[in-house]
Amino acid sequence: MPIFKSLEELHHMLVNKEISCVELTRSYLDYIDSADSRVKAFLTVTADSALMKAAKVDKKIAGGESLGSLEGLPMAMKDNMCTEGIPTTCGSRILENFNPPYDATVTERLKASGAVLLGKLNMDEFAMGSSTENSGYHPTANPWDLESVPGGSSGGSAACVAAREVPFALGSDTGGSIRQPAAFCGVVGLKPTYGAVSRYGLVAFASSLDQIGPLTTNVRDNALVLNAIAGHDPKDSTSVPFVKPDYTRFLENDVKGLKIGIPDEYFASGLNSDVAEVIQKAIRTFESLGAEIERCSLPHTEFAMPAYYIIAPAECSSNLARYDGVRYGYRAEADDMIEMFKKTREKGFGQEVKRRIMLGTYALSSGYYDAYYLKAQKVRTLIKQDFDRAFAKYDVLLSPTAPTTAYKIGEKSDPLAMYMGDVYTIPVNLAGLPAISVPAGFVDGMPVGMQLISKHFEEGMLYKAAYAFEQNTEYYHQVPALLKEVR
Repeated sequence: MPIFKSLEELHHMLVNKEISCVELTRSYLDYIDSADSRVKAFLTVTADSALMKAAKVDKKIAGGESLGSLEGLPMAMKDNMCTEGIPTTCGSRILENFNPPYDATVTERLKASGAVLLGKLNMDEFAMGSSTENSGYHPTANPWDLESVPGGSSGGSAACVAAREVPFALGSDTGGSIRQPAAFCGVVGLKPTYGAVSRYGLVAFASSLDQIGPLTTNVRDNALVLNAIAGHDPKDSTSVPFVKPDYTRFLENDVKGLKIGIPDEYFASGLNSDVAEVIQKAIRTFESLGAEIERCSLPHTEFAMPAYYIIAPAECSSNLARYDGVRYGYRAEADDMIEMFKKTREKGFGQEVKRRIMLGTYALSSGYYDAYYLKAQKVRTLIKQDFDRAFAKYDVLLSPTAPTTAYKIGEKSDPLAMYMGDVYTIPVNLAGLPAISVPAGFVDGMPVGMQLISKHFEEGMLYKAAYAFEQNTEYYHQVPALLKEVR
């Protein structure tokens, strides 16, 4: 079946006319129709526009024109990236009927690449959460266990790829929201360097932390997608002009002499012992491949979580002030404007969003700015300096992506317990670094992710290490029970 093919394999099928683009698109749409009632990854399915796009690709093939590496291939996007004329809800009731009048830059670039958009994916409301239970619409299920969470906030993106409803999806990562669900769902998720992929048209949560990245079933596919979406964008003031390489050229099955640092702080209390053993086995795999392994320290790691939960909510408070019922989105009925503001935000936002807005507003309030927000930014600098010192010696740092495997839906009602699930991913966002999560094994049948971190704009180094690990293990070949029914 096409759903089990890689992007490269699907490309060759189209080029060799083994399948038409319309047939390929229909096969995915039919599978979504049957599988997504259980996974619930999609908020919107764009079947008609997808089939129209596919027909245009077929005309191109019939005319003997060459195809780009993603042309005609199905994909989906997290529902916080603007798509002209297609609902973009951010998983929130406050944007339930919002159809953007423009495309995000990543949407434009994927359209230009010829990829076929099948729809928009579920997420924690405004990307605030780690389980996709905070969606204003419905929770998404983990394809490996439909009673467990897929992670978050890009849970719809990770679950959709794991269930093979699309061969690739885009997510966004503010404190681990690509990597943690990738780990929970057994797929590959990359958080690029801050500034490497345009944020124009990404509905903002925390502007100094948010970054868009790809989720795929394997490392090569991930590199192909990054090729399409990375690069400078003058419409994004935080976008960095840099020489973008072809990321697929780093995919060599060779890590001899690669210097890998293992941060002690990422293997401290709180890490599940079975997950720790899976990661230790992954470290031994790298040793057997000739990589040089050494323990190291990132001493300010313990301060990353409290710093993040001041900086991110502060930026969230500022960014979400625009949702007032006046310009777009949901509007509550009221007798006067002030009452309308209050009722709109009370009814339109979920509990987690309200919690973070209040935290952020407090941290930015008069008399507390210096004590909280300014101090958190200073801690952020210390964390970045820790990484700078480590990368003066190591090519890559290796850690677990998350301290546990996926937990049951409804199991974690305490917000702090939920927040602690991002303890290994948050420091990367504070420092603006690239990091990737790759499947590293299983605990009781549930996937475990390994995180690799590198220097700014060294995504190629991450792909090199991740690809070698992937090619010398079998984990990425494993599929959820959900898929065994159709294989």
